[in-house]
Formats: sequence, C-alpha cells, structure tokens
Amino acid sequence: MNNSNPTNEGDSRNKIDKSESLVQNIVDNPVSKTDTTEEEPPIPKKAVKPPKIEDKPFEEFISNHLIPGLKSSIEEKGILVRNIKLIEGERPVVGGYCWMVFCEITEHRKFWLCFNKEMITSDKTILLSESNSEPSIVESFLIDEKKTTLPLLISRVLQRLNGQKWIGAN
Repeated sequence: MNNSNPTNEGDSRNKIDKSESLVQNIVDNPVSKTDTTEEEPPIPKKAVKPPKIEDKPFEEFISNHLIPGLKSSIEEKGILVRNIKLIEGERPVVGGYCWMVFCEITEHRKFWLCFNKEMITSDKTILLSESNSEPSIVESFLIDEKKTTLPLLISRVLQRLNGQKWIGAN
C-alpha cells in the first residue's frame, strides 16, 4: 500500500506542472474573439438606394421628369400640348423673378407653374390664362403639402386644369 503513495505524489506533481504550464500559456498568449477559429459571417451590406427623383438638381428634375410627365399626362386626356418649357424670368401679373414651367395647350390656354426658388419644395403659384390674354387667375399651389413629389405635382396640376374645365369631360 505504500507503493501507491509515491505514484499518487508523482501524478499530482505532474498535474500541477501541467496546470502551471497551461496558466502560463494563457497569460503569455491571451485568446481574443478575433483569435477564434470560427469566422463570423460577414455582415451583408445594405443595398445603396438610388437617389429619389425629387432629390436631383432642380433643372434636371424639371426638364427630365416633370415636363415630360406633365406633357404626357395632359396629352393622355386628349389635349394637345403646343409648348412646354422651363423658363427663368419675371412672373406674369404679380412680378418677382422666379423659375416657371410655362405650358401652352389647345384653344390658346396657358399656365405657368412658378417656383419662388430653385427648389421644388419652395413656395409655388399657378397662373392661368385663356384666349391669349394676361393670366386672370393667380393662386398659391401646394401650400399645405409637407412633401413635394413628381406624382403629386403632376396630379395637382391636372386637378387644377380639370377644375378650370380645360381637360376632362366637364
């Protein structure tokens, strides 16, 4: 029975030496999260959304999106658009320098959609004229809207022209 004691002491000493060696290894070589052998899956990149049409520069938005959209929407109602363009100058009747979408349709009817600043979110007015006369109607346009979008601009111009009985089956 005395024989098992020296073996147990040797085993204990061997275990202590291994434990001390392991502790020293941990101290000398600390493990960090990046040292793990398992790689974390890459975080998928969110798709970059293209800028909204309305965020484009003013002249580009008006010339490339609003004017073609407005022209085709009016013509879909059976009304010929004789002329539609973006102009910068003196606003008819009330004065003041601004950007305007000028549009002339059949029967000598014209309208001006005026932007007080070179921004689609700026204050807007609409002016209407019949029979080659000076505009007889001047109104604020989209004053209560918090957000100005291409579809909103087009639909409200059409709504105003329809209210004037210039388009539609009124």
